[in-house]
Amino acid sequence: MKNSKKKKVPEIKAVDLFCGVGGLTHGLLSGGIKVVTGVDIDETCRYPFEKNNSAKFLGKDVKELDPSVLHDLLDDAPLSMLAGCAPCQPFSTYSRGKKQKRTNSDWELVSIFGRLVREVNPHFITMENVPSLKNHPVFEIFLESLKNYHIEWSIVDCASIGIPQTRKRLVLLASKLGPDKLSLPNPKDSIATVRNAISNLPKLQAGQSDPEDPLHAACQLSELNIKRIKASRPGGTWRDWDLALRATCHKKASGGTYPSVYGRMEWDELAPTITTQCFGYGNGRFGHPEQNRAISLREAAILQTFPPNYTFLRNGENPKFHKLGRLIGNAVPVRLGEVIAETLCRHAMQYANIISA
Repeated sequence: MKNSKKKKVPEIKAVDLFCGVGGLTHGLLSGGIKVVTGVDIDETCRYPFEKNNSAKFLGKDVKELDPSVLHDLLDDAPLSMLAGCAPCQPFSTYSRGKKQKRTNSDWELVSIFGRLVREVNPHFITMENVPSLKNHPVFEIFLESLKNYHIEWSIVDCASIGIPQTRKRLVLLASKLGPDKLSLPNPKDSIATVRNAISNLPKLQAGQSDPEDPLHAACQLSELNIKRIKASRPGGTWRDWDLALRATCHKKASGGTYPSVYGRMEWDELAPTITTQCFGYGNGRFGHPEQNRAISLREAAILQTFPPNYTFLRNGENPKFHKLGRLIGNAVPVRLGEVIAETLCRHAMQYANIISA
C-alpha cells in the first residue's frame, strides 16, 4: 500500500469585530477557524462571549480601535482573518419603516471596517449584513477596500443552510490566496423547521420560566392577549379573531398591512426572522405554535442556531427580556458562521502547498 499523507488544513486565526454575544465566533470555531478575540463596545456581551468560546473579549469601540492591536493579535498566524457584522439597524426594513432621518454616521461602521481591512491587510475577510446594504454607496466603497482580494458575495437564504427561520443575509468572503472554492455551498434539499428546533423543550405558560434553564422564560401576557392567543391558529392572523379582540390599529385601513403581528408560528414551517423584539407576542409572528404564550428567550436563541446549552446568564441571574432579546436578535446565526468557516477552510486547502512553501 502506498503511504498517503493527508493534507492538513492551514491554521486560520481570526478577530471578530462587532462580536456581540458570540454567534459568529461560535460558528467560526465550530467550523475550524481559531477566533482569538472578539471586539464589541457592549460590555453586557463579555460574559456570554467568554463563557461559551475559547476567545477573549475586548470591550472597545471599533471606531477607536488601534490597528496595531489587531496586528499583534494576528501577527503569528499562518493565515489571518478579520470578521465582522457592523450593526445593521440603518439598513433594516424595520428601521427604515420608522421614517427616521438618515445621517452619514449611520453608515460609519461599515466604512471603519473597510479602513481596518486596509490597515491590517489580513489574508481573509468575511462580512455579514442585511441584503439592502448592497444598494448603498458605502458597500461600493467597502468593495474598493478589497481591491487586492478575490471576492465572492451573495444574498444567502439562511433556511438553505439549516437555519430554521426566514432570514436573508448579505455574506461576503474575500481572500488573498485565489478564487478557488470561495463560494458558499449550494442550498440543501431539506429545510429545518420550528418543530425540529424547539418542540422538545419543556412546556411553559406565559410569565413562567424553566427552573432548570432560566433562559427558557416566556414573557407575561395581559388577560386580553391571553384571549387573543387562544383565538389564534398556527399560521393565522388577527383577522381570525372576533372583532372585540382586535386592536384599534387593526380596525384602521393602515392596520391591514401588518397581518403577522399577534401571530403563531407553525410547527412544520420556518420561524419568522428572529428580531430584538422576538419575545413579545404582539411584535410579530412570535406566538408559540400550540402553547398560549410567546416563544421563550431560549427558543429564540435555538432558532438562531445557538446550542441549547449556550450560557447567556450568570448563576442566579434573572433574565431581562429587552436586554437578552436585543443580544439574541442582533446575533449572527451560529450555523451561518460555521458554514463560512467550513468554506474558508476548504478554500485554504486548495492553496496549502503555496502557504507551506
